[in-house]
Amino acid sequence: MLLFLLLLCGCTQNGQENSESRFLLNTVAQITADCSDQTLNGAFALCEELEKTLSRTVENSDVSRLNAAEGFVPVSAHTLRVVDRALYYAELSGGRFDITICPVSMLWDFQNKVVPNRDEIAAALQNVDYHSISVREDAIALNGKKIDLGGIAKGYVADRVIDYFKENNVEKALVNLGGSISVIGEYTVGIKTPFKNTVLLAVPLCDGCAVTSGIDQRYIKQDGAFYHHILDPATGVGVENELASVTVLGSNLCAMDCDALSTVCMLLGTEEGLSLINSTRETEAVFISREGEVTLSAGLYRENDQIRFK
Repeated sequence: MLLFLLLLCGCTQNGQENSESRFLLNTVAQITADCSDQTLNGAFALCEELEKTLSRTVENSDVSRLNAAEGFVPVSAHTLRVVDRALYYAELSGGRFDITICPVSMLWDFQNKVVPNRDEIAAALQNVDYHSISVREDAIALNGKKIDLGGIAKGYVADRVIDYFKENNVEKALVNLGGSISVIGEYTVGIKTPFKNTVLLAVPLCDGCAVTSGIDQRYIKQDGAFYHHILDPATGVGVENELASVTVLGSNLCAMDCDALSTVCMLLGTEEGLSLINSTRETEAVFISREGEVTLSAGLYRENDQIRFK
C-alpha cells in the first residue's frame, strides 16, 4: 500500500476500538472503527457485496455480464454510478483515463512477471475506446468493448462504507482499501517514499479521503526495462513520465473521485495534473517524481515532513 496509517486517536464506544483486515477487492482491506463487532462485520459484508457487483474477475458480477454480453444489460445502481463517473473522467482527461483498457490490462500479468509483446498490445488497443459505451437509466451496452473498473471502484466502495458507518452513528472510522483511505473523524496518514517502506510525508485528515496511485504498486523489471500497471491507452504500456506517485486529498469530494483523479494525474504528468487539481474544488494533491521531488497543489504547504492545508 502506498498510503498507510500512522496514527489512530480518539476514544471508542465501550472503551475499545475495533480493527480488522481482510483480503477483498484484490487488495488488503483494513477497517478500523469505533463500533461493535456486528457493525464492523456489516462493513466488510458491504465490501463483499460490492465486489460481487463491480469486479471484472467475479463470475456473474455486473462487469462480468457486461463484458460477456451483446446489447444492453440491466445493471445495479452501483454499477451505473461508477461507469457514469468513469466516463466523466475519460472526457476530462482527454481519454487518458479509459475503463475499456481491459483487453490490454488482461495481457499484463504483474504477479507472474508476464510482459506481452508489441503485436499483442497493438491488437488489444484496437478494442479500447470509451466512446463505444452507451448508458441508459438502468442498463449499459459496451458495444464490443470490455471494461475494468479497477481505477475507480475501490474509492466508490470506500464511500459506501463511510455512508454505512454514518447511518449506524459511528463517529470515528478509517477505511483503507489498498491505499484508498476514507475517514470519519481525525486521523494522520503517511505518504510512503516510492519503492521504500519509509514515510516521506505525514498528512492530517478530518472527515476526508486520501488516495494514492503509484508506479511501485505493481511493476515488472525485465531485461533492463521497467514496466508498471498504470497503462497509457495510447500505447498499452505503463505511462512514461516523470511521476512516481500522486496522492489526491479530498474533503467533501468523495473517494471515488479521488481514486479516479489520482490515476488521471499519473497519466497527465505533473504540469497538467497540477492544473487539473488546482481547478477542482475541495481537492488537493501531492505529486512525487521518480527523482523524489515533491510538488504540492495550491492549497497545501510543507512544514518539514508534514503536509499542511492553507
